[in-house]
Amino acid sequence: MSGATHGTAPGPRLYDRTAELAAVARLTDPATGHGGVLFVTGGPGEGRSALLARAADDFPGTAHRIAAPGHRTPWSGARALFAALAPAAPDARRALRTARSEDGLATAVTGLLGDRPVLICLDDLHLWDAHSRAALAAAWRAGGPGRRGPRWLVSAARHHRPPEVPGAETVRLGRLGPDGARALLGALCVPPPAPPVVRRLVEEAAGNPGVLVSAVRRLTPAQLAGGAPLPEPPVDGAVLAEVYGGFLAHLPADSRRLLTVVALAGRAGDEDAGAVAGRTGADVRGGPGAPRLAGVAVDAVLGGARATRTPAEPLEGLVADGLLCRTDGMLRFEDPFLGLVVLASAPAPASGCHGVRRAGAPRPARTASALARGESHRADRLGPPAAVRALAPVVRGRSQLVRGLAALAGGPVMDAHEALLRAAELLRDRAPDEASDARFLAMEAAWAGGDVDACLAALGCGGDAGGTERDFLDGLGAALTVRLDEARPSLARVVARDGAEDDPRLLLRAGSAALVLGDTAAAARVHARALARARAEHRTALLPRALEHLAYAELRAGRYSRAARTAREGLRTAELTGQPNVAAHQHAVLALVASVAGDGLAVAEHAGLALGTARPHGLAQAATLAEWALARAELGSGLVAQAAARLVPLVRAGPRGGHFALRMLVVPCFVEAAVAAGRAAEARSAAGEYALWTAQGVDRTAPALLARCRALLAQGEEAAYWFGEAVRRHDGCGNDFERARTLLAYGTWLRRRRRPGAARGPLGDALVTFERAAADGWADHARSELRATGGAGGGAADPTAWGLLTPQQQRIARFAAQGATNREIAGRLALSPRTVDHHLRGVFARLGIRSRVELPGLADRWEAL
Repeated sequence: MSGATHGTAPGPRLYDRTAELAAVARLTDPATGHGGVLFVTGGPGEGRSALLARAADDFPGTAHRIAAPGHRTPWSGARALFAALAPAAPDARRALRTARSEDGLATAVTGLLGDRPVLICLDDLHLWDAHSRAALAAAWRAGGPGRRGPRWLVSAARHHRPPEVPGAETVRLGRLGPDGARALLGALCVPPPAPPVVRRLVEEAAGNPGVLVSAVRRLTPAQLAGGAPLPEPPVDGAVLAEVYGGFLAHLPADSRRLLTVVALAGRAGDEDAGAVAGRTGADVRGGPGAPRLAGVAVDAVLGGARATRTPAEPLEGLVADGLLCRTDGMLRFEDPFLGLVVLASAPAPASGCHGVRRAGAPRPARTASALARGESHRADRLGPPAAVRALAPVVRGRSQLVRGLAALAGGPVMDAHEALLRAAELLRDRAPDEASDARFLAMEAAWAGGDVDACLAALGCGGDAGGTERDFLDGLGAALTVRLDEARPSLARVVARDGAEDDPRLLLRAGSAALVLGDTAAAARVHARALARARAEHRTALLPRALEHLAYAELRAGRYSRAARTAREGLRTAELTGQPNVAAHQHAVLALVASVAGDGLAVAEHAGLALGTARPHGLAQAATLAEWALARAELGSGLVAQAAARLVPLVRAGPRGGHFALRMLVVPCFVEAAVAAGRAAEARSAAGEYALWTAQGVDRTAPALLARCRALLAQGEEAAYWFGEAVRRHDGCGNDFERARTLLAYGTWLRRRRRPGAARGPLGDALVTFERAAADGWADHARSELRATGGAGGGAADPTAWGLLTPQQQRIARFAAQGATNREIAGRLALSPRTVDHHLRGVFARLGIRSRVELPGLADRWEAL
């Protein structure tokens, strides 16, 4: 988003917009002395943004324009709004916190603006995130007619229905009349075009100002003057794509595919659609010579969808949104230009459309631009609201369910939550099983997005649920509001009942309940059963989700090799079934497993791939796992300050912090890094909160890790006591890797206090455990500490140590011993400096040294052996 403040310079000329400008004048009239809301709706190219720009420029006070967001992560819209209203970052952050409180966005805006006369112009409301839209609607309703406050001018696409706000006015932009189009054309061209050119362009553009501007922009002066022929056609697919392309890009992929089926069937006329399928769409026109997009029978569209394996579920939503009109069993595009753009963008050859026939459809009587012209475009059509009322709730609910599933698989996760929540409401009375699925999926979407309030909203919409589902809703709601004593009995019943079922959906629910209870072994067992049932029933689309749940459960249980194997399979199935959000989570799991193994390059690769999807799609859980993996790799490499800085946001509470279900799991790692980096105060604060969480009893390993945190923060013999407690409490926890990390920290502490004999026992035990877990990086660290005590492998002149290095490590060690920098070594060996650094750390660990300063003497001695 972007925000801009405008002064009082004269605004751009608008043509044929008398009624719309009058509505803006009523909103901005200084004599009223109070705020208000005006919604402006319109189709692509009809000038919504131009009207907002004119209003902002003409407003006598301060005006702010905030453009549409580039993504829909939760609260991204509100964040940009506050940043525009208060350039000082602390004020914007404080306003965002207020917006999420009970006082809401209205209080936050008032706090930023006071009583100043301000006009706030919000563009493309339909592209804002659901959280910000809901908060804005609440703020507008709270303002009420006649109250003081800012004036809001809000634009949205025609198919988006603005919220109901008392006292608000809505104007709908339409096409320009012939006089308005000619006036706009005269303003665009100096000198004015030749009269025949004007007549042709006005006719072809059919009153759409954006199409007219786009068509004129590509004409030469000679063509405008009539001295050279106009392109044929003047309005083709390229012109329309410039105006409508962005609108299409924001539609779900399945909706675009279904629109293509409708466009191809309507284009065919009385021909077989297969004869049209091989055309590229380069000849698509908007004027009198345009291809005819006739109405097409609904049954023909459904048959074409089946033939091309295109989901038909979005059809009802497209009708409800007003993009398609349905009359007497026939479908047509509400805006013929949109149909032509869809046709122009159809893949070539579209062989899958063979057999799509406009069965029973009348012959087309008008061209597309003829349909667009005339005065009918100014009348308010009853299509979208009437269509919504005519559709059965179960049909609308299933349409929303399909939308939600698509977004959950590969789109902004909070969009999925919104659609699934709506599906649950619509299906509740007529399809209770589907409504139950929608509720659970909405909760999963909110969980993946790290939004506790949205999780509770999904749980709260199941007011009529009973039995095990009621236990799940009540138990998880209690857990999310930190009432774990109330949560345990309900969730335990879910694990017992659903965990014994054969339905993979119920098994996934039981596994989720087990994870919330902290029973990672049960969670892994139940999710493994869900995976087996999904495979047995050939439920291909469900497999990636089952593998995602199982990989995470195995990760939480400390079964890292199993988690890696499951995640790799899950990654393959997610990619094959087109579910990038699931793939991002599996990359995050693989990054964490690689951080256990100490493979810094693999950590960076998988974490980068996870974050590449997680950040734009709002996957807070996957993003937190990936960042945690990067920090653990940095900690294992001795980059303690960098690791601590990366972990700080992950352990922080609130919207700018880490995922709510992972925050406490990250604390022990943060305490270790923060203590080593000299940030003891922050570490102590985090450990105090971790102690309160540990007392809840939801993680078997937590008591041991808490003791380790206390040991790292303690001094003298108190630290020795807590290390001993940590080792004792690790027994029976089932996570050998964390036990080995505690032993490594304990042995290192003993060695640094000149107690090498006492240190060898914990360090040797840690080394054996790391080697068994294939945690090579951590094993090297333990081996280095052990050598430093004078234990096994501690002799600096061990003739076998140099031989343990790989040939590449030996080459790098020789160059480093000669004084070459990492960048110089990288240049000589065609590597990256980062790879050289990774190999050098392995060299230091193998040779039992701490820095490259010790390399020259050792290299000479080993070469001489």
